[in-house]
Order: sequence, then structure tokens, then C-alpha cells
Amino acid sequence: MTWRSTGELLVPADSLPTWVQPVAQFASSTHVSQLTRFVPTTGAGRHAAVLILLGEGPEVVLVQRAGGDALHSGQPAFPGGVVELSDTDSVDAALRETYEEIGVAQDEVTPFALLPDLLIPVSDFVVSPVLALWRAPHEVSATDLNEISSVHRIPIRDLAAAGNRCSVRHPSGFVSPGFEVSSMLVWGFTAGILNGLLREAGWEEPWDSERVITLSG
Repeated sequence: MTWRSTGELLVPADSLPTWVQPVAQFASSTHVSQLTRFVPTTGAGRHAAVLILLGEGPEVVLVQRAGGDALHSGQPAFPGGVVELSDTDSVDAALRETYEEIGVAQDEVTPFALLPDLLIPVSDFVVSPVLALWRAPHEVSATDLNEISSVHRIPIRDLAAAGNRCSVRHPSGFVSPGFEVSSMLVWGFTAGILNGLLREAGWEEPWDSERVITLSG
């Protein structure tokens, strides 16, 4: 399979609310190298999709994965999962997984852009991030606590606040941007995407990248 190295706009940017248009413009032209140094190669990885669900405020939805022995257990993440044979495409997969995990129905959501496909080397997943507008945000919760322990609607202003920003060092030595929000430490793949969106949409505040939190091994 050949992976997408650049973003793609799914609807005209001027059809979207003004506050989300900078995100759409960024997504339509961004290259994988603007978000990560891990570029998928042809034939690499299992295919997964996540939904970056943006609501008026603005806010974004994150889930905390349930604990366990899997590679990404216990981590904050966007809703999403493996693309199944029954899914039409990555958008369909991201919408299906989001409904299954947190109960947000497809008719509440307008997918508006695709970010480039991104590689997660540690689990050998190639992930298609789907940007979507949540037209009428409401309280949500995990539909299966064995999979998702909690759901968080996080204001963008909290992600952007300098006091909530940090760098996170993995035991392997890899360092990524990080966020301390809603009693969670967001790092790695999810934090990298959020960092790029904040920067390119003009939502980012100056922050101290020298404040480093080291994950335990």
C-alpha cells in the first residue's frame, strides 16, 4: 500500500466555521515531515485511523486507553482503531471507531480534512488522522471501560497554555512535545499532532521546551 505523504481537504475551507478554517488550510497542504520524523514506507505497517474531533470553543476530544499489557494501554489518545475490511476507507473507520468507543454518532460529525499518514514505529501502525467538526458537542463517556477508561473534552486554551506544556522523554531517549491536561500527561503520537495543529493554526503560546518530564521505564 502507498501511504499519503500530504494532507487532503475533504470540504471547501470556506464552508467551515471561521475558527476552524486555519486548521483546514494547514491540513490541506501539510507534509508528513511537519508532524513527525517517522515517514511510512510502501508496504509498512498495519492501517489504523483516528478522529481528531474539534468542537466549538474550540475544544478537542481525547480518550484515555484502559490499562493492560498492550503497547498503548493507559495512554491518552484520539478515538480510533484498526481499519477493518468492512470499512470503506480511513474516514469510515475513524467514524465507526469513535461511535463504538464514545458514542458520538456519524451524523453529528463533519469530516473536513485528512492529515498525512503517520507511522508509529513501536507498534508498526500507520495511522490516518481524520480531522472532523463536531457540530453540537455534548457530554460523552466511554462505552466499554475495558477499552477506554475515560473521555475528555479539552479546551484548546488549556492545551495552548504555557504552564501545561512540556517535553516528554521516553526511556528509549525519544523526546516529544507534551501536555499536562485533565490529569493526563499527553505525549508521543497524539501530542505531536496536537503540537502541530496548535502551531499552524496560530493557537500556540510560547512555552518552555526545556521543562522535561521523563517517563518511567
